[in-house]
Amino acid sequence: MPSILRAQQVEVIEMRGTPRGERIWYNPIGLAITPGTILRFVNRDPVNSHTATAYHPEIFERAARIPDGAMPWDSDFLLPDESFEVTLAVPGVYDFYCLPHEMAGMVGRIMVGRPSDTGWQGVAQDTGDLPEAALRAFPTVEAILRQGRIDPEET
Repeated sequence: MPSILRAQQVEVIEMRGTPRGERIWYNPIGLAITPGTILRFVNRDPVNSHTATAYHPEIFERAARIPDGAMPWDSDFLLPDESFEVTLAVPGVYDFYCLPHEMAGMVGRIMVGRPSDTGWQGVAQDTGDLPEAALRAFPTVEAILRQGRIDPEET
């Protein structure tokens, strides 16, 4: 059985938006990667700035939605064509969001490794502090395991 984990060393997640800003999203919205993969977030939205921000108490005092021991990140605001990189090494589920657009459901989910990996941590419990649009937008772990990559049109 072939592995659905993406084995590249660098994976690109684009920040997208329509020209008038009616819709914004990450592409892909869900991704399975191997530990140590570098994620490069690139703002391809021609009109909006975006962030790639981990849910973590050290960043805007948000409840953690990344594995214990994983380093939280915040790209700060990226203008069109700017990029930010982070390396994810701790096995588990990482949820992230765009600071100004979380209410519109601009979130994403990365799975590092597999549930069978030592120390792997699954999806964080709902703490009631996420907007409904964000909760609806996260792809399921099962879908990410099955497909490896989920583009927004597939959710």
